[in-house]
Formats: sequence, C-alpha cells, structure tokens
Amino acid sequence: MDIAKFSIKNKLFIYILTILSVAYGLIVYEKMGKLQDPEYTIKDAIIVTNYPGATALEVEKEVSNILEEAIQKLSYVKKIVTKNSSGQSLIIVSMKDKYNSKHLPQIWDELRKKIRQASLQLPPRVEKPYINDDFGDVYGILFAVYGDEYSYDELRDYVDFLKKELILIEGVGKVDTFGEQQRALIVEIKNEKLAKLGITKEQIVQELYLKNLVPYFGRVNVGSEFLRVEANGFESIKELENIVIKSTQGKSQILLKDIALIKDSYKEPSSEILYYDGHKSTAIGISTTNGGNVVAMSKLVNEKLKELESKKPLGIKLGVISEQGADVEKAINSFILNLIEAVAIVIIVLLLFMGLRSGLIIGAVLLVTIIASFIFMPPLGIMLERVSLGALIIALGMLVDNAIVVVDGILVRINRGMEAKAAASQVVKQTALPLLAATIIAILAFGSIGLSQDSTGEYTRSLFLVVMISLGLSWITAMSLTPILAVQFLKPVKKKENDEEYSSFIYKIYGSTLKFAINNRYLIVVLAIIIFSLSLLNFKHIKQSFFPDSSRPQILVDFYLPQGSSIEATSEYLNSLTKNIKLINGVEHISTFIGSGSLRFLLTYEPTHPNASYGQMLIDVDDYKKSDKIIKSIETLTKQTYPDINVYGKKFILGPASGGKVQAKIFGKDIDKLREYEQKVYNIFSQSPYSKGVRSDWRNKVKVLKPVISYEKANLNGITKDAIAQAILDTFQGRTIGVYRDGVELLPIILRAPQSEREDIKNIENIQIFSPVANKMIPLKQIISSYETIFEDDIIYKYNRKRAITIHADPIADKLPNDLLFDIKEKVENIQFENGYYIQWHGQYKESRDAQEAIIQSLPFFGILMVLIVIGLFNSIKKTLVIWLTIPFALIGVVIGLLIMDLPFGFMSLLGFLSLSGMLIKNAIVLIDEITIEHEVNKLDLNEAIYNSGLSRLRAVTMAAFTTALGMLPLVTDPFFASMAVVIIFGLVVATMLTMILVPVYYSIFFNAKKLEK
Repeated sequence: MDIAKFSIKNKLFIYILTILSVAYGLIVYEKMGKLQDPEYTIKDAIIVTNYPGATALEVEKEVSNILEEAIQKLSYVKKIVTKNSSGQSLIIVSMKDKYNSKHLPQIWDELRKKIRQASLQLPPRVEKPYINDDFGDVYGILFAVYGDEYSYDELRDYVDFLKKELILIEGVGKVDTFGEQQRALIVEIKNEKLAKLGITKEQIVQELYLKNLVPYFGRVNVGSEFLRVEANGFESIKELENIVIKSTQGKSQILLKDIALIKDSYKEPSSEILYYDGHKSTAIGISTTNGGNVVAMSKLVNEKLKELESKKPLGIKLGVISEQGADVEKAINSFILNLIEAVAIVIIVLLLFMGLRSGLIIGAVLLVTIIASFIFMPPLGIMLERVSLGALIIALGMLVDNAIVVVDGILVRINRGMEAKAAASQVVKQTALPLLAATIIAILAFGSIGLSQDSTGEYTRSLFLVVMISLGLSWITAMSLTPILAVQFLKPVKKKENDEEYSSFIYKIYGSTLKFAINNRYLIVVLAIIIFSLSLLNFKHIKQSFFPDSSRPQILVDFYLPQGSSIEATSEYLNSLTKNIKLINGVEHISTFIGSGSLRFLLTYEPTHPNASYGQMLIDVDDYKKSDKIIKSIETLTKQTYPDINVYGKKFILGPASGGKVQAKIFGKDIDKLREYEQKVYNIFSQSPYSKGVRSDWRNKVKVLKPVISYEKANLNGITKDAIAQAILDTFQGRTIGVYRDGVELLPIILRAPQSEREDIKNIENIQIFSPVANKMIPLKQIISSYETIFEDDIIYKYNRKRAITIHADPIADKLPNDLLFDIKEKVENIQFENGYYIQWHGQYKESRDAQEAIIQSLPFFGILMVLIVIGLFNSIKKTLVIWLTIPFALIGVVIGLLIMDLPFGFMSLLGFLSLSGMLIKNAIVLIDEITIEHEVNKLDLNEAIYNSGLSRLRAVTMAAFTTALGMLPLVTDPFFASMAVVIIFGLVVATMLTMILVPVYYSIFFNAKKLEK
C-alpha cells in the first residue's frame, strides 16, 4: 500500500484527524490523574495476634508457628517475615511478584480463611488475629490538628467533624487518623479500704459489668399497640459513683465512690503519640480514590477547609505534615517545563541543521505525536507522574527519527529534481518497513521493563508503555502527516553552480574518515576493540547504586531508645530534642511520631511497626540541598545529649526500599548462638568509617521482674497464679473490666491502683490479694518468697520461618551503600559460621539484584525478537551480525559519561543502556537499508554503495542521535533520571560516531567489499 499517496490524496481527512487528536489529547491531559511517583502494588498483608502475658519465645512457639504453617500452604506466598514480641505476633506476608492488584482481593480472602481455621488451634487467651490488607494505602494529604488549650477529647470532637465533612469530597477515598488517644473510664481502687471493709475487686468488677449490660425489658400490649419497654442507663459518672457494693463483713453497704476514684481520662500507656512543632496533635490522613487526581483532590480539600474555617474552634490550628497535591503540582510543572525545554532544544537543533522548513515540519509532527500520546495513556492505566513524563522526554529524540528520515529523503530527491509527490511516495515506500522494524526494535529495547513483575518493574513500567505509545504514533505520523507537510512546504534548495551535493566541511571530513576506515578495515576493528577493552577495565571505577535519593525538602530521623523503654520516656526525650532541633538553620517544621511510624504519606515511605521505644521525626527543610548538613547536626546533637539513643537521619529515596540500605541477615536456630554472631557482625559494621545508624532488629535484651511464687503457701490460701497476675496487673498497668456507655461511644473501664501506689515498684509487696480460704485480703508478700530480675529477648524475628537477626546500617552522607558494603562484606563473610548458621545480604544489594534479575530474565526473549525482526527485514544473517556487533561499543560512551559526571551505575542506568541498544539498532537499520538500496536497486558497486550510503544517511542518523541526546539535557539535573540521561547522551553520541564508521567497516568485511580508490 502506498501510504504517502493515500495520505496526500486524503489530506483534508488527515488534517482533521490531526486537529481532533491534538484537541482531544489536550483535554485528556487536563483530566489525567496526577501523582508524584508511579503507583505500584504493595503485595503485603499484616496479621497481628495479641497474646497478653506471653514472652516473645512463647508467642513464637504457640502462635506464630501455627499461623505461619497455615500461611505457607498458600501457593501465592513469596515470603513471610515474623516479628515475635512480648504479647504479640506480627506476621508480614508478601505475595509473589506475578500477582497484581486484580488478584489480591481473592488472595486476601483465602488468607483470611486459612488464618480463621488456624486460629482454632491457638491456645486459650490468644486474641482473634487481625488481618490488615490495606497496608499500602497512601494518604496524599496528612495534616496535624493541634491546640495547646484543648484536651485530646476536645481535639477529637473537631477531628471527627472534619472526617465527616472531608470524606464527602469528590476524589477522597479514605480518611484516617494518627495519634488519637483512647478515652477511658479509670477506676482507681483504694486497696487499704478494700482490706478493711472486706470487699474484693471481683465484687466491684461484677457490679460494674452487670450495671453496664444493655437490659431487655421486652414489649407490652397497650390497646392496638405493641410497645417496647426500656429504662435509662447511667447518664453520668456521678451515677456510676453511687453504685452500692455489699461488704462481706456484716451487712453494710458501701458506695463505689467511698472506695474508688472514678475519672474520665485516657488509656495508658498510649500506643502512639504525635507532636507537631512540639504541640500535642492528632493527624488526619486523606487518600484519593484508586487512580484519582491528588492535585484536584488537594485543591478541593483546601477549599473545603477554608469553607469550614468559621466552624473551627478558636485556638485550634492545622499544620501541614505532607501534602502531595502541592508537591505533585510542583513536580509535574517542573517536568512539563523540562519537556518544553527538551522540545525547544530539539526544534532549534532541527532548524539549525535541517533548515527552516524541514525543522518546522519535523517540530510540528513532534508536537502532534506528544499531544496525541496522552490519549492512549489513561486506558493503559498511566497517570502523569515522574516516570511517565520522564519517559516522554526520553522518547523525544526518538520521536523525530522517523520524521527526519522521511523529510531528509524527500528533500534529497526534490533537490535532485524529482517532483514532490513522487519523492514522498518513493521515500515512504522505501522506508516504511525498515522504519517500522526499527521502531518496533526501539520499543522492544524497553520491553524488559514492561514484563518485570516486581515492585521496581511496576514502579518503572510506565516508561515502557509511554515509549511504546509515543514511538508507535511517531511511525504513523511519519508515514501519513509528514509526507503531506513535506509536499506542501518543502522547496528545492538553490545550489551554486558546480556545487556538489556533499561538499560541506563535515561531509568532507566524514568522507575521508570513512574511506580510510573501509580501506583499513581490520585496523579500525582492532582499534575499536582496544578502546572497548579499556572502557571495560574502567567500568570498575564507576560507583554502584540502586535508586538515587530524592530532592524532596523533607528528611526522616529515626530514634531508638533502648528496647524496653516506655513510650512516656521516648516522648520526653524527643520533645526535649525538638526544642534544640528547631534552632538548627534550615529546619522549618517538625512532625514527631512516637510509638510507630506515620500513616503512609508516600508510596515509597515504609512505616515502622509499633514499638514504644521508637520515635521518628519528619522534618521540613527550606532547601533540600541542606539535608545532609541538617541530618549530621541532628545526629551529633542527639549523641551528645542522649548517648543511649540510636539515631540516624535519611533522605527519601526515589523508588521502592525497606530498612537500612545495607543489611546482613544471620540465620540459625539457637538464640544464644545467633546473638554471638550478631555481636561479631555488629562490631564490623560499627567499625566501618562509612557506616552510621548501625542497629539490630532484635534490639537489646530487656529486664524482666520475675516473682518467685511459693506455690505451697498460695495453695493453702486458695490463691492461683492467675489471681496473683491479676492483682499485679490491677495495681500497676490496669485491667480493662468492661465498657461504659456515655451516649456517644463505648469507653473501656480500666481498674487500677492510685498514682501513689503505682509509681513505686516497692509497693508490689504490699499489694492486697483476696484469700478464699481465709476469707480476707492478705498482702502479696505472704505468698511470694522473692523477686528475680532476668534478661530476655523482647523481639525474635523470623524470615521464611527461620530465625534471623538482621543488622541494618546506612552510609554516611558522602558515601553510597555499595561503598559501605564493599568495606565490610569480606570481613563479615570471613567469620567462621558453624554448620546450620549462615549469612545473607539484603537491603539495596538484594533489592538491586532482584530488580536486575527480573529485567535480565526477559532479556533473551526480547533479544531474540529483535534479532528475528532484523533477519526478517533483511533476510540476511550477515547484515544482522553487522548491526549487533556494533551494540557493545556503546559501553565506551557510557563509561566516559558516568566517570566525567561522577554518577553511579544503578537501576535507571541499566534501563538507559537497554534503551540505548534499541536506538543504535534503529540507526544501524537505516544505514544498512540505504546500502541495500544503493547496491541492489541502484546497482552501484558494493564499496561505492557503502561509501555513498554513509554520506547520504549521515545527516539523518546524526541528527536523530543528537536530537535525542540534546533532548535529554533537562533530565541531567533530575536526581531520578540523571544517570539514565548521562548513559543515553554519552553512549548515543559516542556510539553513533562509531556506528557511522563501524557499520560500513563490518559490512565491508562480511561482504568482502573492495577497497575504495584514493
């Protein structure tokens, strides 16, 4: 089919279709979902099972082992990570990479069934397992509600009001909170009075329980009506205080207020606490609906908050912790600016080197292709985010390749005197198939990203999809719109008399070099191999990394007090530090999360699991370039003020990550032996000059107070171990004994001793406990002979059902994770591990290897496809070899670029190198296709055909390469794409120069072309 002839004949239809595509593309662009980072599926579920009173070892044996065995029977499971801590089993189940968001709901249902069945085997007093499968929800807006004059309860009233209003906003998917304190009714028993009056705690518990049940009075017939009978319950704490308790000594009746203080307070200890700039706060997190536009949602939320300003109580303030809407808008505007700059660069280059008319034609086609690409992005689930917009810039140079070849071919023929329509028809006929093949190969070069199923592949998948859409459209516009514009606007270039076609200085230099290379072909190959070998040798000097740090103007600082510290102590220390940290130059706001990590406000943020001794500060800085300096200041300040706190600051990373950047995981059975190896590895990590924040996930052993019960005396008094446990629990931490209905919510009723009895551990001996035999209260010291203080493991981690201790560390500011890893790896691996004990490297080392493995696994498939396309195009093994033998030499430019720019070779660099290979193959196809036409169609001698083809395709190939390279310049300053951009720019420029020499040289060798005459 003559595509050009059809297009020219129906140019009105093509023009209308183009105008509609541009108009609709702009409409789609405005309505597209906007995110800062690409979405990827978090394929994890968390199973939390509480076992009050159990040690970490008992939790492991009696709870986790049973649940793990049930979970492991699911064929979908990739890994199981279990944290066994005192009183709680926390299991993180990760599903295999091949299962996506469509499969997960069914998988979670099956997981629930397995857990439900397994829970029947759990011992008594183990609470029902709770399964959280929406662990990956991202709260794009997170703000703090605070007011120093307001109690948590008063703040909660306003927070609840906001939640009801915000959930109704279009685009809002979920509204959640962090830092809310659980309101509770505290009953503080005066133990001395209980003993005197002969009243047991169980009598009080029974009375409170019965008084708070919802009674059913039934219904009664009244005439034709059947009325329900009901009575009011307790309407105030005062009514509760007047409950009558019968004494066992005599017939006296005692009011509850005579033996207990009842107060409306909060459950202690808190599970999580939030401070915003030192103010006690409650956070509200707002997430978008699936595929929603966080920018649009953010604007609507801010409008709603302004509308509700009049209803906000005086003194309550809102502080922004994280707002993706503003961040996304800023990031997208920056990328759009980069895109405009890149388009401008490409068009200017085209105008300079292709001429005004040719440059404007190719520029117009480029703009049409980019805008039309937006139409096909939403159906493929692509939103406007960092990777998809970056992909457009990466594809930019390649988008003009096809149009350059077509315009250049038409221009050459017009200059030779051919009629414009005939020239367009001939060029499109000759180049349609080769350019289609070259375009498909360029797309396939990104194919490994498209097939990668892990989180890293999913994170970068839009790169492949956008390239596929835009390159596919570039071929269509080059074959249809470009010939129309060329015929309409291109004019023959007026030449001076006796002016040769390739008489310019550049053509003369290239012609002389090409002639020398063809005549000295073997020498050229040897020189190329030597240069390639030198680049291989220098590759080891390039730094290695996975994903780069973000330029987000926020930092995270983690604080770990010794394990076993109370949440009150953690809160006190961090509040003290906050005052000094606020004075550091560059610090704007500090959000302090105590007891656990925050709600997930970024997809790449990994919330830390609950731990009373843990705190995290999210610090806003006025300039991200100050981040390293601020982190160092905070770490130094903390170590000087509180040496026992393990502190380490970090910047956000662009891409999936979890835990320390360098991790050594030690496997084995015996806990004591594992602890021995832990200390050895820990010491090696700590001694490295490149390490900071060295920590073990098992933490330190904790002190445990162990009463030595005289079971003989206990039995004589009719007192059980359980009664002793309840007596101690009631005195210090408190026991939940029921619920109180205040008309709005159910409040837990907590029984405990007064502050004076709770604050001193020595009071444990004077705790009164009821003896059924003696029928009176007796002191606990009568049945407890002594107390021991022991040390035990508070946390026991397992990885895929094997005990494993993980040592985490991060590199210091001016070093990369690989610098730290290479410094310690050999030393750690030289430790003599006993049989059954071994070490694995995790962190960025494993994440990078897994991501690269996922890419590399599919490379053979796409490599074979690309080879088959080239063979099918030329029907020649030799021509295919000529093309593929030039690809490795791209490494020369890659090594030069990364060394000059001092950038690491990471995951994005690997993707850049893969895409570079597709670009080079595309250029080589264009050149070999021209050689084939010159030799087989125009019947030139092979050596002349090779030489002439090099000259005739020099402008098209070099222009395609240089527009691609120069179009990438705006990405060089972007932290995420910098290394990829450098790989493509330097690799493409160097490799294109080599391609224009090596392809003719290889062709001369394989097809035994004669030497050219001098």
